[in-house]
Amino acid sequence: MQQRLTRIEGVAGVEFLRSLEVSLHPDRPPVSLLVRSLDPAAPERHLPLVGAARLPPDGVPAAWVSEAMVDLYGLQIGAFVELPIGARAQRLQVAGVWRDYARQHGAVVIDRADYLAMTGDGSASDIAIRLAAGASESAVTERLRAAVPALRDIELRSARDIRALSLAIFDRSFAVTYVLEAIAIVVGLFGVAATYTGQALARAREFGMLRHLGFTRAQIVRLFAIESGLLIAVGVAWGGALGVLIAVVLVHRVNPQSFHWTMEMHWPGPVLGASAAALIGLGIAAAVLAARSAAGESPVRAVREDW
Repeated sequence: MQQRLTRIEGVAGVEFLRSLEVSLHPDRPPVSLLVRSLDPAAPERHLPLVGAARLPPDGVPAAWVSEAMVDLYGLQIGAFVELPIGARAQRLQVAGVWRDYARQHGAVVIDRADYLAMTGDGSASDIAIRLAAGASESAVTERLRAAVPALRDIELRSARDIRALSLAIFDRSFAVTYVLEAIAIVVGLFGVAATYTGQALARAREFGMLRHLGFTRAQIVRLFAIESGLLIAVGVAWGGALGVLIAVVLVHRVNPQSFHWTMEMHWPGPVLGASAAALIGLGIAAAVLAARSAAGESPVRAVREDW
């Protein structure tokens, strides 16, 4: 069946993966054993490595462990691990560590050629098909189902569709977070409006005196907008600093301790800048709307208590 797949028109290459579960500790969940073809000279083409790799000497099979294996079993590059493969335990040397966001209990990848030498088992549980340039996805799918009857009841999806589905599930999982963010912004804007409404009412006599000194209503509102803008900018900067601190703690502490994986920090500067500018603009608008009524009061009435 595998040889037949490689000869189908429109198929540029086929990769086979065998997924098993092996137990390394009686008190811990099983570890995923992934068997796939690897290029020893460039393993990063197939695995998202963390740091540099170090291949074992000739004759010693290599194992590529996920970050969870480092945390849970203390496996480092160069360490030996015994895996129950085939009829007996096989001794392999760790050649590298890779990121795995799918298996929190640990995963080990070994080369398909090493697995065949250990067990003689050439079966596969997953197939990855690369299309030739210009090949039609639907046409190749029909040829695959026609040539290999076992594939007729198997779901075939493109990497593009799988990625889109994964992102949709991820966004759906965090939909509540986005709603909470929107509620927090609305509550914050109400707080800004209430605060500056109180300030405007408390400073009504000050505004009236300024009107007596020749200030126009527009100038008073502009002055109030500048003051509120500076204060809101300080608040946004302080909130941004706290957000950065929380993000660093989540990425570098919570994720490794809770899920046994690491992530690279990515700072979306344009998005953060646009969000900060929008918050400052909305805050100023709320403050100005709150101050317009106080600034529009008659200057005589505003200072009548001082006569």
